Amino acid sequence: MEKPEFLRRIYYGINYRMFEFYPEFIIKRRFKRAVGYDLNLDNPQTFNEKLQWLKLYWRDTRVTQLVDKYQVRDYVRSKGLGHLLNELYGVFDDPNEIDISKLPDKFVIKPNHTSGNVIFCRNKNEFNWTAAKKQLSKWLKRDYYRESLEWVYKDIQPKILIEKLIETKDNKPPRDYKIFCFSGKAKCLFVATERGPHTTKFDFFDLEWNRWPVKNHYPNYQGVIPKPEKLGEMINYAEILSDDFPHMRVDFYYEDAKIIFGECTFFHFSGTEPFEPKEYDFKLGAFLQLPEKKK
Repeated sequence: MEKPEFLRRIYYGINYRMFEFYPEFIIKRRFKRAVGYDLNLDNPQTFNEKLQWLKLYWRDTRVTQLVDKYQVRDYVRSKGLGHLLNELYGVFDDPNEIDISKLPDKFVIKPNHTSGNVIFCRNKNEFNWTAAKKQLSKWLKRDYYRESLEWVYKDIQPKILIEKLIETKDNKPPRDYKIFCFSGKAKCLFVATERGPHTTKFDFFDLEWNRWPVKNHYPNYQGVIPKPEKLGEMINYAEILSDDFPHMRVDFYYEDAKIIFGECTFFHFSGTEPFEPKEYDFKLGAFLQLPEKKK
């Protein structure tokens, strides 16, 4: 059961204050509770361990732009990949600034500074604007840095984005292809299908589309997931965007033979979701070569 908002803020506030003074202790405590084994920061071997190491000891000022869902658009353009961007209808600092009459009948609303927050509108005339604005106001107040303890979110200015709704032939949520890159080289990916509060499935593949027998947070899809015709292009784009970073997960949608950029992520599930079996935690960890230590 989700905590009431005021309790969440108290919890994250206390946790953050402790993190300021005892960062390694807080990270180690969170990690052990989440994945079930002790965090080794002196000689990290698993993928999840190395993500914690990056939280504590790696800094790159460019990364804040890349996790900002609005500012990353400039980065994508700078790499010559502006054609991959989804159509943007507007950017707002306050939900009351939104002029409903200027929006199309279908669209997606999301904040730029959090993860997993999204509102879908499939019919503007039946859309509950009062509830949507109330939710957006709450999201704008979220301090995702305090919640996640991921420094990449610390200096993002919260905004509201309204983008084109990606539609599918079967009217289901689009499949999301998430490519794991290490030092600019793609190594594997997973596909998110049947996205929803209680229906999401995750399935991992190597770059040749061989399915891995691994579970990570969500259950596996029981049917066949066809290989996208333009998988090679997606992998190439992911490597272009991730070049010069020790690790980046690059997400794409692929609908009607069109590749659409989703987002860049540096801390997959904040490094706190176990892999089943655990050997895949080590498998991905072997791909990640840690940079020079910084605090």
